[in-house]
Amino acid sequence: MPAGAPSAVEIVAATPVERQEEVLTDGALDFLAALHRRFTPSRDELMAQRTERRAEIARTSTIGFLPTTADVRDGDWTVADCPPALEDRRVEITGPTDRKMTINACNSGAKVWLADFEDASAPTWENVVGGQLNLIAAYERTIDFTDESSGKSYKLGPAEQMPAVVMRPRGWHLDERHLRVDGEQVPGALVDFGLYFFHNAQRLLDMGKGPYFYLPKLESHLEARLWNEIFVFAQDYCGVPQGSVRATVLIETITAAYEMEEILYELRDHASGLNAGRWDYLFSIVKNFRDAGPSFVLPDRNAVTMTAPFMRAYTELLVRTCHKRGAHAIGGMAAQIPNRRDPEANEKAFAKVRADKDREAADGFDGSWVAHPDLVPVAQESFDAVLGDRPNQKDRLREDVEVTAEELIDVASTDAVPTYAGLRNAVQVGTRYIEAWLRGSGAVAIFGLMEDAATAEISRSQIWQWVNAGVVLRDAPEGELRVTPELVRRVADEDLTELRTELGDETFEAGEWQRAHELLLRVALDEKYEPFLTLPAYELLG
Repeated sequence: MPAGAPSAVEIVAATPVERQEEVLTDGALDFLAALHRRFTPSRDELMAQRTERRAEIARTSTIGFLPTTADVRDGDWTVADCPPALEDRRVEITGPTDRKMTINACNSGAKVWLADFEDASAPTWENVVGGQLNLIAAYERTIDFTDESSGKSYKLGPAEQMPAVVMRPRGWHLDERHLRVDGEQVPGALVDFGLYFFHNAQRLLDMGKGPYFYLPKLESHLEARLWNEIFVFAQDYCGVPQGSVRATVLIETITAAYEMEEILYELRDHASGLNAGRWDYLFSIVKNFRDAGPSFVLPDRNAVTMTAPFMRAYTELLVRTCHKRGAHAIGGMAAQIPNRRDPEANEKAFAKVRADKDREAADGFDGSWVAHPDLVPVAQESFDAVLGDRPNQKDRLREDVEVTAEELIDVASTDAVPTYAGLRNAVQVGTRYIEAWLRGSGAVAIFGLMEDAATAEISRSQIWQWVNAGVVLRDAPEGELRVTPELVRRVADEDLTELRTELGDETFEAGEWQRAHELLLRVALDEKYEPFLTLPAYELLG
C-alpha cells in the first residue's frame, strides 16, 4: 500500500484505547483486511455446515466416526516435531490479558501461559486492544502494574522464568463489531490472531520461541483445515519461516471428539497437541442433544466429574490419539481458587486439585491447566511424580484404550440426577457471570471457583434442557417439582432479591444485575435455543 494511503479497515464506533495506534498500525490493519477477504467466506461456509450437522444430530440422535476419513485414522503419520519451548507443558496457567494477570501469569512458575482473548475475556474494545498491548509489553519487558485500591505494585520476574505463551483467539462464531472490511465485520478470531501474529511472530522467534496458539470451539476437521490455511498464508505474508506456528486444539465440542485424528492431520505441520476442555464439552453435548430425549439429560454440572464413563471415554481417547500422532495431551482446568485466609478451605481446594491432576498424570496426560498461581506447585507435584525429569510422556501410547462411538455419548450411565440445588446453582452462577461479563470481566470468581464463559454456557443450557425435557426435581423444598419456565423465573427472581439485599440498593443499581437477570432468562427459556450466549450478550456489551 502506498505510504500515507488510508487503511482498508474501518474502525467503527469504538472509544479509542490509549496507545491503540501502536497496535492498529496501517500494516497490521492491511494484514487483517487480507485475512478477512481471503478467509471469511470459508468461515461463513463452515458456520452453515455447523447448522446442517446439528440438524442431522437432531434428526438421528446419534453421531459417529466419519467413514470418509478412515484412511486418515488408519494412516501412518505424525505431527511436526515439537519446538523446545513447548516440550515441557506439565503445568499451564490460564487467564485474560489484563496487565495484572499478564504479570502474575509470567511470574507464576508455570511452563505455559494460555493468554486468553476468548472465554476468560469479555471482548470490550479496551480488552481486545489492551490485551495486545500488554502482550507486546510483556515481550519487551516494559509492563508493570499498580493496584489503585491496595497500592501493591507488580513487576516481571527474571526473563528466564517466563513461560511459553500460547495465545487463544476468539471462536469462529463471534465477529468484531468495531472493525469492518468492505462494510463487513471481521471475525474476532482473525482480529485476535492477526494483530498478535503481525506484531509478535518474528519477535518471538528471535526470543527462541514462536507464535503459539490455542484454537477454541472447533467442530470439525474442516475448521482445522481453515486454520492451517491461515497459518500458511500468515507466515508467507509476514516473512517468517513455514512451520513457525504451533497450534493446540481444544477438543471441547462433541463433534470434534469424533474427529481428533483428522484435526491433528489437517494441522500436522503446525500441530502441537489437543486439550480436554471439559466445561465447553458438556455445553456442546447439551447443545447438540438438547432435544434427544431423557437419556441425554445431564445432571447438575458439578456432579458430572471426569470419572463419569462418557467423560473417561473422551479423555482416554484424547490421550491415545495425541500420543499415537506424536502430540501433547493437555488436561482440563482446575478452577478452584485458594483462600489464603481460610487454611481449612484452602486445603480442601488443594486436595481436589491434587486428586484431579494425579488422575490426569496417571492417565497419560502431559500437562494440565490451573486458574490460579497458588495451584501451580500443586499441579506440578502431580506431574513431577509421574514424569520425573522427562518433559512429557508422549511415549506412553495407551494402546490399551478402545473407545466406541456409543461410549462417547453414553450420558445415561452417569450416576447422578438433576436437583433443585443444581437448578439454583445454575441460575446463581449464570447471573453472576453474565453481570461481570457485561462490565467487561471474563474471568470471574464465583463460589470459590474461577468461572469463564463456558460455565455460563453450561448453566443456561442445562436450564433450557431441563425445562424442555420436563425434568422432575425430587429434592425440591415443596416436594417433587417439574422444571418449568415459571419455576426458573421464581428461582431467578428470588436470587435477584437476595442479591439486592446483600449488595444494597446503591451497589446493585450500579451493576448490571437486572440486564444479566433478563439475559439469563432469555437464553435459558426462549423456545429458540441461542447457539452461543455471548452473541446476544455482545450486543449489550459497552
